[in-house]
Amino acid sequence: MRAARPHRETSADHVNPQALRARSGETAAAIRRRPRRGVPAWDLLCVVDADGRLLGTLTAQDLAALPDDATVGTAMRRGTPHVPSGMDQEHLASHALHHGLTAVPVVDAAGRLVGVVGPRALMEVLRREHVEDLHRLAGITRETSQARRALEAPPLRRLRHRLPWLVVGLLGSAVATFVVTRFETALAARPALAFFVPGLVYLADAIGTQTEAAAVRGLSLSRVGIGRLIGGEMRTGLLIGLVLALLTGPLVWCVFGDAALAAAVALALAGSSALASTLGLLLPWLLSKLGTDPAFGSGPLATIVQDVLTLVIYFGCVSILVP
Repeated sequence: MRAARPHRETSADHVNPQALRARSGETAAAIRRRPRRGVPAWDLLCVVDADGRLLGTLTAQDLAALPDDATVGTAMRRGTPHVPSGMDQEHLASHALHHGLTAVPVVDAAGRLVGVVGPRALMEVLRREHVEDLHRLAGITRETSQARRALEAPPLRRLRHRLPWLVVGLLGSAVATFVVTRFETALAARPALAFFVPGLVYLADAIGTQTEAAAVRGLSLSRVGIGRLIGGEMRTGLLIGLVLALLTGPLVWCVFGDAALAAAVALALAGSSALASTLGLLLPWLLSKLGTDPAFGSGPLATIVQDVLTLVIYFGCVSILVP
């Protein structure tokens, strides 16, 4: 789901090539003596055939529990989840989490064992991906290496990293301004209509951001179909909007004494909440289908889309309900 990167890191970049290996006929006692003879630290015992192809694995606990004369071939776990050497490091971490693994065997195209990615390496991958996604959520940069250095970069380089998505936001704000000007007469006649714009826009942004934060990572981990995910988010956003509408409508009515205005604000709040929640998931998914990192569906781009549509919904409700 992540777009190709010029210098993308793969599972092969994180393997320990000196993984502990054994043939299926070797005994547990013989293998347990190897670490005492100076074999480097290992995270998983990999059982291979004569050509080095992976047959199964044993954990340290499995090996310690075996009788001395037991062969590892009889006790190994067959069909152990493994990954190809060219798999992107983000998918490697997702694979480990999905299967509950603390160490992942890596094989080449012929199924030969390349090495093992241990728990320390997996934690480092998760940390790097987390930092990268935080930068991408802010629309700072596309490249992993740049994202890691974004805070230490010179001001001009920071400007180059951050400005493109903010220019998109500037163009979107021009569209939002145009939407507001189309209702200039109504705003002049009833200035109270303008009081609710900041609150509606903020709440829509907040709801969308909550969904985006979960979607950026969840899209690569979830096995649920996109239709079901979008339906769930739409219902969630609508329920949130209805609760907020029930809290806001009576308050607006009491303060302004205008039932039509209160109904317009409440309806706009419910609609924009459902839309923001749906867009927070749909936009990253669409971008991932286009070969772009789903994190780019967040930050400035999604924010301005939500803002414009929230204004359209609000003034649409005002046009229909407020005389």
